[in-house]
Amino acid sequence: MSAQKDCEFLVKRARELVSDDPCAAKAWLITARTLYPADFNIQYEMYIIERNAERTASAGRLLYDMFINFPDQPVVWREISVITAVLRSDSQDKHAQFLRGLFETLPGRVQCEMLLKATEQCFNTLEKAEMLLLLLKRFPESVVQHGISLGETLLEAEASENVETPVNCFRKLFVCDVLPLVIKNMDMRLPASLMQKYMLKAAEFYIGYVTRGPSPDIQKQGSQESGSLKSPSSSRGSQRYVIDGLSEKSSLVAEPWERLLEILSVIGVRCEWQGDKGQRTYVDMLQRVKELCCYLPGLEGETRSRCCSQIVIYAALVLFRSAFLYVAAVQPALFQGVNALSSGPWILVEDLSSVYNDVEVERGVVKHMHKKRKLADGREKTMSSDDEEGLGKGRGRHILVNKTEMPNWSENMDSFHTARECWDLLHSHDGLESEFKKICASWKTESWLWFRIFLTDMIIYQGQYRKALSSLHQMASVQQPQPGQQSASGQVSLEHHRALIQQASCHYALGEYRLACEKLLDVVSGIVPPTHPATKTTEDFGKVTTKIRKGNDLRLFPCTSKAVLPFCLQLMLACFKLRAFTDSRDDLSLGHVVVLLQLNWPQGEMLFLKAVDKICQQGSFQYENFFNYVTNIDMLEEFAYLRTPDGGRIQLELLPNQGMLIKHHTVTRGITKGVKEDFRLAMERQVSRCGENLLSVLHRFCINEKIIIIQSLP
Repeated sequence: MSAQKDCEFLVKRARELVSDDPCAAKAWLITARTLYPADFNIQYEMYIIERNAERTASAGRLLYDMFINFPDQPVVWREISVITAVLRSDSQDKHAQFLRGLFETLPGRVQCEMLLKATEQCFNTLEKAEMLLLLLKRFPESVVQHGISLGETLLEAEASENVETPVNCFRKLFVCDVLPLVIKNMDMRLPASLMQKYMLKAAEFYIGYVTRGPSPDIQKQGSQESGSLKSPSSSRGSQRYVIDGLSEKSSLVAEPWERLLEILSVIGVRCEWQGDKGQRTYVDMLQRVKELCCYLPGLEGETRSRCCSQIVIYAALVLFRSAFLYVAAVQPALFQGVNALSSGPWILVEDLSSVYNDVEVERGVVKHMHKKRKLADGREKTMSSDDEEGLGKGRGRHILVNKTEMPNWSENMDSFHTARECWDLLHSHDGLESEFKKICASWKTESWLWFRIFLTDMIIYQGQYRKALSSLHQMASVQQPQPGQQSASGQVSLEHHRALIQQASCHYALGEYRLACEKLLDVVSGIVPPTHPATKTTEDFGKVTTKIRKGNDLRLFPCTSKAVLPFCLQLMLACFKLRAFTDSRDDLSLGHVVVLLQLNWPQGEMLFLKAVDKICQQGSFQYENFFNYVTNIDMLEEFAYLRTPDGGRIQLELLPNQGMLIKHHTVTRGITKGVKEDFRLAMERQVSRCGENLLSVLHRFCINEKIIIIQSLP
């Protein structure tokens, strides 16, 4: 009892002196330690003095002594836990650097033992894993003993926690930290099946990380900052992305595609895959897949199985990477956010550039030559989907892109075609398709909206329009409501517009014109026409064809009101065109065509002349909405000419209720003097409207005449 009191007195005396005379305090404690070498409090007090004075070497020696002589003291483990926490953290303050230096003074054997015992003291799975990972990084020889068990512990923890995404703290530690240590340790003999399992775990994480969507709070902020914004968004560059359970810095993964490629290269060498020497690019991987697919039918047994695994993993990774690059270009809001919305989304649809000139008119026999025609002689005749027998089959189809609007069009198209090629390769053999479907089922790719977007565009490219419509409906079920997706004015989202336009394009390609127009009119009702008339620009397309097309081309254009409204009007024209020019009479459809031909005038002049010829052959024409929506001066002049003796005195019923008036007051030449005067006055008023914004006029036509337009089609 007296010895204990003596120790307490010596420690107390040292504490009293430490602030005024640290040397005297240290002398008291050295004396005390000499007298009572087995007393823990004396040694701990000596350590505290050295630690507070930040004397690295002496504090390290004292910590070492306490760890060896008093391993069961809770105070020692609290001190060790503080040090190991600093070792795991990113802190760079002065005290943290001192504690790291203190740890470095310990012998390597003691460091290893200390970390192992500290790991045993941890009850939290994540903390325990981080501690053990610290041990593996400092002592690579321990990977053989602890690497696999740590990896399996993390994967088991992920499963037991029922996390909703592969981008979680457990998978991140496993993929980014543990797995590289395990697969690069050549002292470990790992079965190929285990390495392939780990490879797929890594791929799922990196793909999930790259394609992660914006967080709800950032989406809401983005929608509030821009009133006209109609799409969920966040700026990846400015977004603070934090994986639950990790720090912000620990949540960041630099160059994920390159990291994935590095893991694949190491595993490929260890699995002895055919021709795999590591350090290859994704382009090299695709080329290797093509070569292996040629040899696959002649292989048997284990060799065939190994080759199948190699092809599927290679092709799947190139597919998902290329599909991501394509979708990131055509729908950047899914990944990049507010800044990217100025350019997207983009829509892949049937190309309608030939809608105006696919009906050839022999200029030498045109009846009405009284005014100069604006189309140059020798313009090349192109084919549209109306002329094509059957639907596009996806072979040799061109995707037209305005290079000014999409500067990186070439790279984006390369990504699309590469992804499509990988998809075809993965479905070229039953064995490959079966393995690929297993991966897709495991990763739940059916819930990946961005991948469904690519698949839909690919199906459209292949000309499988019925399947594309089904895919578009499936996409709608995948796309969950997002905060801030609608603007305050209640306008429909850009994503919804994109889906409706693609549905309309597919219905058109299938000849279902009424359904196409219903979708188009839904889109038009949700957009506001530009306030200024569209300026005519020379489009610079990424793919130029100089020969008559043998298949249906496609077009990729931005989903903006400036581009969407003209496209909808063109597609409506294409829907009515065939019906208007059949042998049977359909004045309503012909009138709609005349109204819609005003867009992009004079591109549609030859088709307009075809309409005029049909009216002349009929001898009459009735379209009571004419003066509501036709403001083109050339068209007005042509219709005025039709009523003259030189024009054939065609009976035109273009005024509301004009037909009833004619029936009651029929005189010579089929019209009344009153009607003739009304027509002249209406034409004069109409000429004064020629300066109106044409897009506003045509937008009003779609809104006001929606029911009539739909009913005009079977």
